[in-house]
Parts: sequence; structure tokens; C-alpha cells
Amino acid sequence: MEKLIITLAPTGNVPTKEINPNTPITVEEIVADVKKCQKLGVSLVHLHVRDENGNPTCDREIYKKLLEQIKKENIDVITQVSTGARGGKSDAEWRGQMLDLDTEMASLSTGSSNFATSMNSNSPQLIKELADKMKSNGIKPEIEVFDSAMIANAIRLEKKGILDGPLHFDLVMNVPGSLPGTLKNLLFLIESLPPKSTFSVSGIGSSQVEMLTASILMGGHVRTGMEDVVKMKDGSMASNYLLVEQVVKIANALGREIATKEEAKEILGVS
Repeated sequence: MEKLIITLAPTGNVPTKEINPNTPITVEEIVADVKKCQKLGVSLVHLHVRDENGNPTCDREIYKKLLEQIKKENIDVITQVSTGARGGKSDAEWRGQMLDLDTEMASLSTGSSNFATSMNSNSPQLIKELADKMKSNGIKPEIEVFDSAMIANAIRLEKKGILDGPLHFDLVMNVPGSLPGTLKNLLFLIESLPPKSTFSVSGIGSSQVEMLTASILMGGHVRTGMEDVVKMKDGSMASNYLLVEQVVKIANALGREIATKEEAKEILGVS
């Protein structure tokens, strides 16, 4: 099997200090967590930012500060910015405003779905505009999959030349309102992926250990972090360090080696 790429999603849009005091909100807190987790084996970071009030945002200047600080600290990771639907306004200009910054990857949902209390809205025009901007800036998309139709649409967009293969997918399992995190559902998604593509798996909440273990066993990669999990299995407060440490222990027990940044770039076809 390929070496395992561990992606850290340290912040996301939902966790707050009130939900879990370990949630990194500021640029400085995010960078500190990324630095600690890279030493454990993280080779890719999926980044969200918050404004001065702690609310999700797509603000280019905050992303710029975060990316510059990661590089200034010489943290050896691939950076991936989020263009997700919870960062304020819903238009492509707002959601893609950071795509001219110095980053290797960005998330791209290729369809719409539901969250617990809101809609993950991604119109065909918005998807194309974001994909076009990623391509023009040499940024590799990570296709965020919340249901199977998003895989089918990504394949269609590749055939039309809007996306370039081989594609990389993140299969997001167990989001309330979307696809439940079961082994049957995960296997169906994996079997639906196009040839030569790569994939990682995110297990939201209580599904994390099962979903990530299954991905490791099936040759996929994994995403962990406080975007996905705020409490450990025993009910104690999660932290990014504890979540990455947990993944490393599972990988070691299953005999799967951990990829470095350079190895991850080769696997993903990132320049």
C-alpha cells in the first residue's frame, strides 16, 4: 500500500471555545496546533479561518496571514484552504477570494447537500467558477464528497475538462443531514471512485475511529482534527494533538507507514 497521508482539519466552522476549550480559533492558535501535529505525522492541513469575533469567514487577508505564518515557522505540510459554504456569503467571488494565495490545494464540493441546520449550497456555476480559479492558479482541488452524486458530478466535470485528473476525493462520512457513517456506505463510495483517483476519509463525531480505520485498511488516506471531532470516544475533550496521536496509533497497529510531505505530494500529484 501507499504510505498514509494524514490530513489535519484543526478548526472547521462549527467548534467554539464554549463547545471545547481546545478549539484553535486565532491564526496563532491554529499555527501552534499544526506545528505540534506535523511532528506526529501530519503532512497536509485543511484550513478554515475565523474573524475577530470567532465566526467562520473566507477573508483573504486572514488566510494570507495564516499561510504566511505556517511558512515562516517552517512547518513541513501541504496547505489546503477551504472554499466551503459556511464561510459567510455564498457567491464564488467571496468563497474563492483566497485562491490566488500561495497554497497547494483547496477544497471543492461538487454538489449540494444538507448540514444539520443549514444547506451546503453549491450551484453548478459556483462549482465551475471555483474550479476554474483553482486551475488558473495551479491549485489542486480536493473533491469534498457528502453524498454519491458528488462523485458522479466530479467525473462529469473531468470529462468536460473543468477538472484535471487524476482526482483526489475526501469522503466525508456521518455529517448530520447527509450520508451516515457506515461501512456499507463507505464501501459504496470507494467503489464509485474513478480509476487512478486517490481518496481520504473523514469520520464525523462518533464514526471517526471506524471510518478512518476502514480507510487505512483499504489503502485510502485519512483526515482528523477538531473540525470533525470535539470529544474522544471516552467522552473527554478532544484536541488536535490527541486526535492525530490516535490515528498514528491505529496506523502503527495496522502496519501502515506514514507519509512525509514530499511523499504525500508525489501520491497526490501536487507540485
